[in-house]
Amino acid sequence: MQLQFSIIRYTSFLVKGWLYAGFMTVGWCLAMPSGLAAEKVNIRLGPFQQSVEVGDLEKFAKTGKLPDKLQVFSSVLTPQARGLLTQRLQVDPKIADRFFDSLMKTSVGKQLISSLGTAIPGSSPKILKTGLYLALRQVNGLSLLGFLRAYPQDSVTIDAAQAVSLAVRINPNYLSSIALGNSLQTDLFVKNNTVLPTSFNPAQTGDNTVQTKTIRLTDRTRKRVIPVDIYWSPDTQKTQTPLVVISHGFGAQRTFLAYLARHLASHGVTVAALEHPGSNSTAVNRATNKGNLQDLIVPTEFSDRPQDVSFILDKFAKLNTQPGVLNSQLNTNKVTVIGHSLGGYTALALAGAELDLEHLRKFCQNSLSLAKSPGDWLQCAATGLKGRKLQLKDSRVKNVIALNPLVGEIFGRQGMAKVNSPVLMLTGTEDTLTPAVSHQIKPFQQLRGSKYLLTAIGGTHLSVSGSKYQGSATNKIIPEKQGKETQSLRQVIQGVSLAFIHQQTPSAKAYRPFLTPGYVQSFSRPHISLRLTSNLPASIRRWLRFF
Repeated sequence: MQLQFSIIRYTSFLVKGWLYAGFMTVGWCLAMPSGLAAEKVNIRLGPFQQSVEVGDLEKFAKTGKLPDKLQVFSSVLTPQARGLLTQRLQVDPKIADRFFDSLMKTSVGKQLISSLGTAIPGSSPKILKTGLYLALRQVNGLSLLGFLRAYPQDSVTIDAAQAVSLAVRINPNYLSSIALGNSLQTDLFVKNNTVLPTSFNPAQTGDNTVQTKTIRLTDRTRKRVIPVDIYWSPDTQKTQTPLVVISHGFGAQRTFLAYLARHLASHGVTVAALEHPGSNSTAVNRATNKGNLQDLIVPTEFSDRPQDVSFILDKFAKLNTQPGVLNSQLNTNKVTVIGHSLGGYTALALAGAELDLEHLRKFCQNSLSLAKSPGDWLQCAATGLKGRKLQLKDSRVKNVIALNPLVGEIFGRQGMAKVNSPVLMLTGTEDTLTPAVSHQIKPFQQLRGSKYLLTAIGGTHLSVSGSKYQGSATNKIIPEKQGKETQSLRQVIQGVSLAFIHQQTPSAKAYRPFLTPGYVQSFSRPHISLRLTSNLPASIRRWLRFF
């Protein structure tokens, strides 16, 4: 899948030298208290090995100037690498014990220790666990130099080849999300006391026949050709239920959520899945600079995507009154936008979330580092847009379903508060591309209106993908949970999406029981636990203050 190819290119950008690979893995994951300090770092790549003095690295990190001994590494010891040496995972000592216990109980925590043992030959699991635990209790947090200063041997050897496989998926925001997942699973658990209707289940396929039609709409002003797949049922009377528009993610296609489109149409809901020509798989594959994630997408795509939706709504308003099979099927006065990843950003922008470009520029200039997630890097492409704030709201959009949305810093600290429409947001605690804490859970807190947070503890970025995409993300760089182990997640997405959409119809009351924690929780399975909440409990809010 092109999305995965894009991430592999992103990984290549991050690890453009074998030296980076070793720095990144250890820098993101460990620090140890003072003791017997290592004096050398041995970077190993196959039969080749090179030693780097820790003292020289410390001087470089402090001054930004390369000592003579490190001039040979000038192409890789850049200002970004300097930031990586001092990059910290800040965990308040008050929650260090809980953080560590939560992380070690997860499969990711166990795999992290195992993988680090391979990437750092000679380090036993006991040493790694002890070092991680003690470092978490330090006020200054986890850092690479902190680890190097205290490693209990004269030297530390890093296997760069093994480190590459960890480089992207291990970053501070990701580890925070993993550790938080255990608390979300416990603190959001409810006793299933909701009485559900027995006559129907919105997660099951409806009885209506589904037809599809593909049209291509040309926006001559912006020189964009927008393909749209329309799903509808000829069995239903033209009742003007809300129109659903689906926006795909970065490097994907309009068929990404085809299973969801068919499901909704089987229940009489008309769905339009569009393809964004500037950020679909074709556009990403044609990008000239494939080494830098920011250069895989032009800044204007962040404004063009919402405008694509507004454009097709204008066209649909005309089609809705014309003779033909779509007559009265396209209710553009009541629209639900469903978006995944960058499509989630698109949906939120249409609902009124305001881009804070000044805030984003400061983040990308001062805080962007090699330890940040792919989503953090991708959003920085928007800094090329003109102005300080940007409003892309479309009043026809009445509610939004944002699945693993890319949010991060793009809406600043107040932009999400501008959304007045109901929002259903999905977050996955093992999402390496748009980590849960920074891209969904914190932004969810900004929302002021009716809102639901659907949490997939163990879910990854592509866990909601349809059958066409299943098994396409099998590379070792970005592991994804897909297939049978995520079937329950897709089922609950079908059920709650239909129930959420119907909150804009006279059937709202009948569907409301399916927007309850007990209903969502009933879909939990060993691989993925599912929770639903409208307000995060105080215990979780306290966690968020520390990250």
